[in-house]
Amino acid sequence: PAPALEHAFDLTVFVAAPIEAGQTFGLNSRGRRRIIPITGGTVSGQVNGAVLPGGADFQLVVSETSADLDARYLLRLQDADWAGAHVFVQNRALRRGSAEDIAKLVRGEPVDPAAIYFRCAPSFEVSHPALAWMTESLFVGTGARFPDRVEISVYRVA
Repeated sequence: PAPALEHAFDLTVFVAAPIEAGQTFGLNSRGRRRIIPITGGTVSGQVNGAVLPGGADFQLVVSETSADLDARYLLRLQDADWAGAHVFVQNRALRRGSAEDIAKLVRGEPVDPAAIYFRCAPSFEVSHPALAWMTESLFVGTGARFPDRVEISVYRVA
């Protein structure tokens, strides 16, 4: 049977201005490198807490219409059963849209999230045994980029 999706949690990840690191060159190069610092945020749902500052989204802009995203950051949970526990997130994603809409995103202008294909496959490392379920399933998600943040809904593949 086809797998079902179970909503796990939502993330709001605040970001700073992108750092344009330039065109990559060499054997494994395939685009322009852009690094977007993560400054904080929240997680709510089956786990609740904060996105800690210090992570980043390491993007490869492969064309005027698409980018390969690799965000890495840390959550600190506030749930009573595992307060203070940490979750390391590595979130690989694909974002594509029209050249006009992607240019607006790059300039920090708002774009209707429905106009952008933004899908992700996050994975997790956890610091509390009760959170092992986060390492024992596959997760997928949908995202939306806003001028100051990214909003992500994460689903466990059942």
